[in-house]
Amino acid sequence: MEFNSYTLIIGASIILVISYFFNLLSSKTRIPSVLMLIILGMLLREGLHMAGYNKINWMPVLEVLGIVGLILIVLEASIDLKLTRKKTKMIITSFTVAFISFVVNTFLIAFIVQAFIPHIEYIISLVYAMPFSIISSAIVLPSVAHLAEDKKEFLIYESTFSDILGIMAFYLLIENIGETNSAMIGIEVTGNILVTIIISVVVAYALLIGLQKIKKNIKLTLLIAILLLLYSVGKMFHISSLLIILMFGLALANPQIFFRRFFKKHYNPERCSIILNDFKFLTAETAFVVRTFFFVIFGASLAVTSLFHSQVIVLSLISLVVIYGSRWIQFYFVDRNDMYPQVFLAPRGLISVLLFFAIPKELKLPDFEAGILLFIILFSNIIMAFSLVRGDKKDKGAELPASTESEH
Repeated sequence: MEFNSYTLIIGASIILVISYFFNLLSSKTRIPSVLMLIILGMLLREGLHMAGYNKINWMPVLEVLGIVGLILIVLEASIDLKLTRKKTKMIITSFTVAFISFVVNTFLIAFIVQAFIPHIEYIISLVYAMPFSIISSAIVLPSVAHLAEDKKEFLIYESTFSDILGIMAFYLLIENIGETNSAMIGIEVTGNILVTIIISVVVAYALLIGLQKIKKNIKLTLLIAILLLLYSVGKMFHISSLLIILMFGLALANPQIFFRRFFKKHYNPERCSIILNDFKFLTAETAFVVRTFFFVIFGASLAVTSLFHSQVIVLSLISLVVIYGSRWIQFYFVDRNDMYPQVFLAPRGLISVLLFFAIPKELKLPDFEAGILLFIILFSNIIMAFSLVRGDKKDKGAELPASTESEH
């Protein structure tokens, strides 16, 4: 069997159609569609092996899809974040939970990695621990739509902050890993963030003002191309360019906050509302396509047999205990009376994969198996699926007596 243009188009179309039905199934069963996509990728891998295609290098495609997916996910999340005074406490709490979770999980998982792979520097084990310490907003966002509004908003903010903090910390660490002067590292990191914030604010204003003046229908595609360009150029100059994407999304979702005083004359409420609605539609559709192919290719790129290695099982299970144990302790102090199901909604996904494969060659550990990544992603999603299904049953059980009582 030979691959040609038509074969690839047919295959890609079938995968997208299947992914659409996975989304429908996910909304009914609460099983994350990501799990189904990864399993589909594994089946695709076996099918390709049977057809004689054993040496396909998926990594370049996976990396490009990961970067585009990352930008779209942050955009999709940020344009849903409404900044109001009433939400200040929730935003601060969700940021605190995301920050503490990331830091605690990173340091504890780094100790676990070092225990299993001796003779490595602790700083290297931190690099490997970071991808496993980030909650995936790509999975959380579509999975919490049916939850109560306060829980849903908290989890959206938390997962978004987790993504942003994790990505910034990861790239700042690998870019400064050779530095020995901690004071200089602190100055560089602080300077980097301040410069990025200034650039982000300027770019957000420029893009929003420009968008309101463009009359042609192709402006949204142009905007995504500009954001991809800014992100990529920013990474080349070691700027935390994800802040640019976040700031633009927040400005688009909350123009009344950004367009005050001098900038008020550049604000057209009707035009901004139309742009926001169109942009929500575009990012949702594009993110669906990118997410579909990313997780299918990820499933196709890893050998299932790696899941059954003893080191993979033990290290992954201990890491999962750390992740959910530390999360339970945090939620106990945040709101011990209403911890369920959010304490179990900490899936790992696209960001974890992207950062894991972004570890530089000089820092790669030959003894660290990629199966650990697959194991933690699969089981964190399974845990989330079970908690959501159980939560649905509890809700239905709570509604039943009330409805029965009203009948009498």
